[in-house]
Amino acid sequence: MTRLSVNINKIATLRNSRGGNNPDVIQVALDCERFGAEGITVHPRPDERHIRYADVRALKEVVTTEFNIEGNPMEPSFIELVMEVRPEQVTLVPDALGQITSNHGWDTIQHQGLLHALIAQFKEAGIRTSIFVDPILEMVEAAATTGTDRIELYTEPYAEQFFENPTQAVSAYRKAAFRASQLGLGINAGHDLSLENLAFFKANVAPLDEVSIGHALICDALYYGLENTIQLYKRALS
Repeated sequence: MTRLSVNINKIATLRNSRGGNNPDVIQVALDCERFGAEGITVHPRPDERHIRYADVRALKEVVTTEFNIEGNPMEPSFIELVMEVRPEQVTLVPDALGQITSNHGWDTIQHQGLLHALIAQFKEAGIRTSIFVDPILEMVEAAATTGTDRIELYTEPYAEQFFENPTQAVSAYRKAAFRASQLGLGINAGHDLSLENLAFFKANVAPLDEVSIGHALICDALYYGLENTIQLYKRALS
């Protein structure tokens, strides 16, 4: 079974745009779980333009499914937050300061030493680790030697090519997932996965442990409602 983890950053963005606490990030996370999500994902950034560090601490107290914290471990404050909160999973993402959204995976060869040290620290604390990577076999193979438990395949290129040639779009991901599985890595995926392209991805990329979806899912919820939307995404993964 592929688990659906809902990224609630966009809920926090909406809240922050007006001030106050509407919508309530904590309540939305609880509702996502109640509606069938198997995990909650957040991606706090140093400028706290969406999820705030205080949100992460509050969410840890109430999330009963898998809690996944994404972020750039080059920021000492991120490492401190993860070690304090101790989520079920930490996903390491090579974001630059001020970056609007994640747009590439790690160079796991160049950053081998850094990743190895960070992953050892998180795993010693009992936190499962995942590395954000592009679907490039060399990057997958180098990820395996860092000691990580999983990789998360960066899927924006797949989403961009999907409507033009879905078979070609998914080809590199099939190969990357197969190689990762051979190396004993778990496989997550995320970024621009949607109701339009998710079922095809799931049917062609195996094994697939988890997908993390935020922007498209929240956009769909404006039309279909949050409960119905979560069920539609779960159906696409079934």
